[in-house]
Amino acid sequence: MTLAGEDDQTAQSPRPQSLMFSFLGIYALHRRTAVYSGSVIDVFARLGVSEEAVRSTLARMVKRTLLTRYRRGRKVYFGLTAHAADVLEDGRRRVWETGAVNRDWNGTWTVVGFSLPDSRRSTRHDLRSRLIWNGFGLLQSGLWIAPGTKDVTGILASLDLGDHVTVLTASAFKPTEAADLVRKAFDIEQIARRYRSFLAQWDVPRPLPEAPDDLTRQLLLHTDWLQLVRQDPHLPAEQLPEDWPAIRAEQVFHTLARDYEQPAAKLAAAVLDELEL
Repeated sequence: MTLAGEDDQTAQSPRPQSLMFSFLGIYALHRRTAVYSGSVIDVFARLGVSEEAVRSTLARMVKRTLLTRYRRGRKVYFGLTAHAADVLEDGRRRVWETGAVNRDWNGTWTVVGFSLPDSRRSTRHDLRSRLIWNGFGLLQSGLWIAPGTKDVTGILASLDLGDHVTVLTASAFKPTEAADLVRKAFDIEQIARRYRSFLAQWDVPRPLPEAPDDLTRQLLLHTDWLQLVRQDPHLPAEQLPEDWPAIRAEQVFHTLARDYEQPAAKLAAAVLDELEL
């Protein structure tokens, strides 16, 4: 389960599924509990998400083996599967450990080349989505690159590509420069626009004054930020402008996340009905 293919969402209302991932990452990951659906509905009502949308999102996540149902009397609780925990842990690492700026690049690139027949158009689409999700950019037809050394085993798993794909690590040699690769394979201005959009909403004295409380702001903040870092290919800092907006955006995120953490946790504790597993 990935969010690959979702468009930039810092300038529009996040999808219920994206908000659900943020909610579960904060209030379910690393906890041996399941959450009552009614209390999830109460939390999402603060975000303007309808009961129908919440129930539909939960049902889809069960169908995709991300959540498990637990019945206690007339109540239905939802807990994470191991698959969901892996997805959420990946998101946690990207948010809190990877960082928004790549200052540790060693000059290498991971290169993925593939050629698939038209009869496997669906597989081609899935592979492209996975590559984009994992920070790859299209250098030229059928040739994708990402900075650093990436383990693409998980990206290629389940696609049954066989001899249709080649994976290499490489370095740029003249006349090719790293800056040329970045310019050709990645839309730097689009990435920058996403960060500037985030800053326009959150780098203000009172972010989202219309939001009912800090639990709402916390979930929206984490959702916006996770979308940003998951769409960011984590390009080498030396190949980016000195005023790269991700630097300021990351500072804003960390400051607000700390500010919202305790008041949001108190509100969540008062609303959430949890089942010990």
